[in-house]
Amino acid sequence: MSSYKRKTETKEKEFEEIKTENDKTYFLLNNGNITKESLNVTSAQRSDDSNDSEEIAQWNYDSDDNESVAQWNDDSDDTESLAQWNDSDDSEANEERGVKSDATKRPLIGDHETQESEGGEVNLHKHRDDCKKNPGHMQFIPVDTFTLNDLPKEYQDNDLYEFLKVIADLTVRINVEITSPDRPEFWPETTQPYPFYKTSKPENLRTGSGIVRHVTKFQDGVRQDGYIGPTVYKKCWCKKCEGSDSASSVWWEIDVNTATHVVFDDIEASHTILRLFFDRENCDKVVVDTVSVQYFNIEYDMCGLKCVTCDENLGKKLIEMWKDYEIIHGKVFNKYKSASVENTSQGVEFKLNFIVSHPHGCSKQVSVGEWKDRLEVGEDRAKFTYTTCTCPGSSGAHVICLGYNDDWLSDLVHSGTLDSKINYSGVGLF
Repeated sequence: MSSYKRKTETKEKEFEEIKTENDKTYFLLNNGNITKESLNVTSAQRSDDSNDSEEIAQWNYDSDDNESVAQWNDDSDDTESLAQWNDSDDSEANEERGVKSDATKRPLIGDHETQESEGGEVNLHKHRDDCKKNPGHMQFIPVDTFTLNDLPKEYQDNDLYEFLKVIADLTVRINVEITSPDRPEFWPETTQPYPFYKTSKPENLRTGSGIVRHVTKFQDGVRQDGYIGPTVYKKCWCKKCEGSDSASSVWWEIDVNTATHVVFDDIEASHTILRLFFDRENCDKVVVDTVSVQYFNIEYDMCGLKCVTCDENLGKKLIEMWKDYEIIHGKVFNKYKSASVENTSQGVEFKLNFIVSHPHGCSKQVSVGEWKDRLEVGEDRAKFTYTTCTCPGSSGAHVICLGYNDDWLSDLVHSGTLDSKINYSGVGLF
């Protein structure tokens, strides 16, 4: 069993445990179905309203504190990034939380990078052409023309290149056609406005990016391939099969990671369409339109979607892509884990960062840069800043930061951009 598979199964087990520390977000588990119950529930309220027949679960692994505490590494020298942090520091509160550093800061929050389009998909190319952040998009490379030579010379490694390509294969565009009225006014514990709170045009199209993280095949409710499960369904539950007397007995469930500010809840998920393999303009349109929210955390800006298809060709293709990912992931992880230990002893540090996304909702692009700072959030979480080029439409894209520790292939997604032109991820779980 691969190290990634073991880690994933451990996370799935932990996710099902009852958590009570984090008051921001929790879910009810009912026969395997996860539904959002509340966004702002205090511990006292939760205790009063608890029901022994229901389990409360949170997207909050191994947390020992009631607040997420952010710490900059001591070796950080990026003054532009540091300038974005709130300098307020409550030493007494930090001591109560068991924080060991005096450098605690409030969350790093800039501008989101979803693409809003009042005219729908037909206006997406206009948004790209009018882009002010990256006019001309010279630092983006179309995924279908990306070659080994497009990587920095010191990283022109065939395994790393193949890993980037399989990440690209699994990257999806996310279209959200409605905005939930339940979005909060502010990011947790801040006065920073939360994206699209009470927007005046909730029907405007919003686009972001995401990545397929698991694919599981089921037949008559029994898992046949993959390792995420079980399922509560006995037949396919896609929109085509739902309520049908001839629903397919074979289907594939697809788990997708994105940012919470891209798809906030099931209201938005029910009006969300994922486009796969959008590698070039005028390519075949492959979509999945049955989507639900599996888990989310507002503060970490992490959202997991559950999608379904009974299209046999699509299901088999995704299963094979996922198996390719597992193979090349193992090779690259082992290679750079060993190299990281050797290079660290020689004072060398890997800084490669790459992102595959759908800027402005258009075809898939690769951008390559460097990560700048690692921001620790609690004991086993972190977020990163990086120079890698992003645009509106990149929110939710998978973020790879090479060599920051032994587990550099974590669930980081792109979250936003700062005035200093430095971009940043959500919080990854290790």
